Amino acid sequence: SKEFMEGGLGQIVRPLERVGIYVPGGTACYPSTVLMTAIPARVAGVEEIILTTPPGEGGEVPKATLVAADIADVDRVFKVGGAQAIAALAYGTESIPRVDKVCGPGGLFVTLAKRMVYGAVDIDGLYGPTETVILADDSATPAHCAADLLAQAEHDLLATAILITTSSRLAQEVDREVARQLEGLERVQIAHRSLEERGHIIVVADMEQAIELINLYAPEHLSLMVRDASSYIEKIRNAGAIFIGENSPEVLGDYVAGPSHVMPTGGTARFSSPLGVSDFLKLTSIVSLSDGDLQKLGPAAATIARVEGLTAHARAAELRLKKGGE
Repeated sequence: SKEFMEGGLGQIVRPLERVGIYVPGGTACYPSTVLMTAIPARVAGVEEIILTTPPGEGGEVPKATLVAADIADVDRVFKVGGAQAIAALAYGTESIPRVDKVCGPGGLFVTLAKRMVYGAVDIDGLYGPTETVILADDSATPAHCAADLLAQAEHDLLATAILITTSSRLAQEVDREVARQLEGLERVQIAHRSLEERGHIIVVADMEQAIELINLYAPEHLSLMVRDASSYIEKIRNAGAIFIGENSPEVLGDYVAGPSHVMPTGGTARFSSPLGVSDFLKLTSIVSLSDGDLQKLGPAAATIARVEGLTAHARAAELRLKKGGE
């Protein structure tokens, strides 16, 4: 822990003692999620990291997940998934210890379970299906736009991939390119259904209208494939992460660019942030006043207490004022 004091006031910054990380499984293996959640916890100084993940088809945890857990210095791994894993982390079982905070993305049942246990344990956020918005003008490369939409759509059937553009020509070219690139994907059925049911290409009149839509939707991921992309950053208030230019595809953010890929979804980017080191720290306020501080602040405290009808509060301050005045 670290202590910061000045003028009789301060804070102690401490890491959480034990955190639980949920890593999704089922239709895919996500070693990247292990790294994106456990590494910030380790950097923060968390003493013990517990990982839960559903077993693969053979009943074992995928090797890639175990390797990632070893790299990130995870202490213990349990083969359990779904809402029951969240409950085990929140309340503890004979074999799984209770944690202080549950982190990581998951499906609908995992998200609802995290909502239900909040209060008994802290959570990082409520992460729904993944989502991306690409803002593009006529300078964008259609193949890149299509590839990024498909990269999002192949996650799961509820993933949302949206292109917002000021160019009707680009919209048509991206639509054709998506159909072409779909062929040969290992998860072609998932990507196709995701785009059919939740994918959109939206043509807007101008950039102002596009930015208004983006701020209203508050996407998890936002890619800017437009001229002078950096000039729009200040206007975009709501997004989990912003990827600027065609050299910064979202897929690099998913794996290696730096920020955690655990980000707010479902519009929660309006008021929440991506997972980071600070999520694994807690603050304790410190008050250590001198007699001079007491004599200066005490009367105001007593006055406020009496306005609120809390005479015992007022007396606790006033007794010390009398002592200090002797």
